[in-house]
This record gives sequence, C-alpha cells and structure tokens, in this order.
Amino acid sequence: MNQELLERLSRISPEEKGILAGDGRVQKSLYTSDNEFIVDSRQMLDAGKLIDIRPHTRFVHFPRHRHNYIEIIYMCSGTTTHIINESTRLILETGDLLFLNQQATQEILPAGEGDIAVNFIVLPEFFDRTFLMMDERSFLRDFLVGSLKGSSNGEQGKNLADYLHFHVSGILPVQNLVENLIWSLINSEPNRRNINQTTMGLLFLQLMNHTDKINRDDPGSQEQNLALAAMKYIEENYQTATLEELSARLGEPAYYLSRLLRRLCGQTFKNLLQTKRLNQSAFLLTTTSIPVEEIIAAVGYDNTSYFHRIFKEQFGMTPRAYRLSHS
Repeated sequence: MNQELLERLSRISPEEKGILAGDGRVQKSLYTSDNEFIVDSRQMLDAGKLIDIRPHTRFVHFPRHRHNYIEIIYMCSGTTTHIINESTRLILETGDLLFLNQQATQEILPAGEGDIAVNFIVLPEFFDRTFLMMDERSFLRDFLVGSLKGSSNGEQGKNLADYLHFHVSGILPVQNLVENLIWSLINSEPNRRNINQTTMGLLFLQLMNHTDKINRDDPGSQEQNLALAAMKYIEENYQTATLEELSARLGEPAYYLSRLLRRLCGQTFKNLLQTKRLNQSAFLLTTTSIPVEEIIAAVGYDNTSYFHRIFKEQFGMTPRAYRLSHS
C-alpha cells in the first residue's frame, strides 16, 4: 500500500488515545444512541454522504454489534480477528476484503498498533451505479448482489451469505481499486461521488472474476461454495458445459448438484445452463451482426429448430424479431 496513505491511516485517533490512557472499552455513544449495539449510519456519515471511511479502532475488544448500512473492511496491514454471527471466526490478512450486510453480527478481537484496517461505511443506494455496471444476466452477479443486500427473490438466493470474505492480496487490480477509493475519500477529490461509484463498479467486476478467492470457513457454507462453483463453471463454460463434467470437477454426484442448485438457486443445472445460453444469444443478437445460425452454434446448440422454440418461449419472439426490436 502507498506509504503516505498507510501513515495517515496509522495515526492514533482520539478514541484510541482514550483507550490507551486507561478507558479500556469502546465508547458506544460514538457509534449509536440505541440500547442495542447497531452502528448507526447517521452517526458515521455526514448528511448527504453515501460512503465514507474510518480506520478500525485498535487496542480494544470491539463487542458484538450490527450495522444499519453495508460495511466493507479492507486490511491495509497486519491482521484482525472477527467473529461473525457468533460462531464463525475469520482472520483478515493484509489485502483481504470483508463485506458484511445488515443482517450480520460482528465481534472484533483487539488489534495491535500495526494492524491497520479501513472500514467503508456504505449506504445501499451508493451501489446503484455499481449494479448497473455488472451484467444483469449473470448468476454470479445475483449471488454477490443478493449477499450484499441480504435479500432474496423467492427461492433464488434464500440461503445467501451474510458476509463475503475475499482473499485477494495477490490480485493487483483489486488492490489498486481499493487504494484508489481510500485515496479519493481521504483527500475529498473533486467529482468524488461519480469517481467512487465507478471505481466500486470496477471493483465488483474484478471480484466477479475471482469468486474462487471467496473464503467461507463456516462448515455450514459448503453447499453455498458448491453452488457458487457450479454457477462460475456455467458462466465460463456454457458452450460445452455438462452436469457430468461439473460432477467430475467438484467430486460430487450429479443428482446431488442438480438438487442443490434447484434448492439454492431455484433452477436445475439444465435450466441454469439454458438460461445462460439464451441470455448470451440475446446479447450477441443485439450487439453484433453475426448471423443467427452462427450465434446458435456459438452458444452451444446444434439443433436450430429447438433453439428457435426455446428462444421464443423465453423472449416472446423469434431471434430475428428480437434483433430488429433492439436495432
């Protein structure tokens, strides 16, 4: 990390000075006025702001709490230990990112002077532009957005995570984008809202490419990890993907994976694959002049009449009519 930024983030805050002087505990009144410890965005953000940052308070045990906003924690140097939802113990290492939605509870063990973490305080509406930058037809987008918002639509996403922990210290674009966000917020850059929302969008696009870096130490998250791996496999291999190959890659029975996807995503493997192929064909129809027959082959179908039938069922018109309607 840029040394100047790190030095600024490392400065002892007034709250930390009080702790070192013998207070020995977090000043709850700095974070909330409620009896329940829910960190309040109204006390953490100036009026009109959608995002801000503050260094994590060191030298003290931070008791269990929730947030009424989305929190992103970036580990600038050292480590911090977090207990999520009273049972999952996570260690954030340098370069790690931790996303917490409003349902997650968090407890943080005391950090040392060299353990520098930055907390991003983010209101949900800040992500509006971020989500527009992401492919709206992506299963991975739905997973990330659903986890972040802590919401679900029907069956799909009903078991999404309250947190996402990314081990991305070795991913240079991710590190650069997070550092850019910190720099912009610390220095109050002109046009910073547009810059920061666009930067966050680029960050999420990068994270979508590195969902294999999501760490879920909670044993109960094994099914989510399998579903996420299956969605990533479909996204990257939709032209030739098969349930049998996915089964071999993940070392799980095909019938179990299909049932798992239906339960967590609301669709079977076959349905997810078909949806991805049809969405990709729709994208190619509206953004290229490739002949329909070539698009059909490009997305993995060799039966033209079958493709036309399912495309019309999905979009209510033929591929040619779809292209003309979007020209």
